Amino acid sequence: MTIWINEQIDPCGLISSCIACCDEQAAQECHQTWENNLTKQQKEEGWVATLRTVESWDEVPVNALKLSV
Repeated sequence: MTIWINEQIDPCGLISSCIACCDEQAAQECHQTWENNLTKQQKEEGWVATLRTVESWDEVPVNALKLSV
């Protein structure tokens, strides 16, 4: 099983927001939205939106919103 994890990471490297799901298309759309919503100032400060995969729900950050889509 592939689990897609979207994360917004602040300049200190802390996860600000996290959504995990098994639907690649939904994950890609979420990532693009998060990327588009970061302002120029946020990007300059070091905010990033990342998309990565894991193989187990045990690898998903504890604070993630876990969607069954």
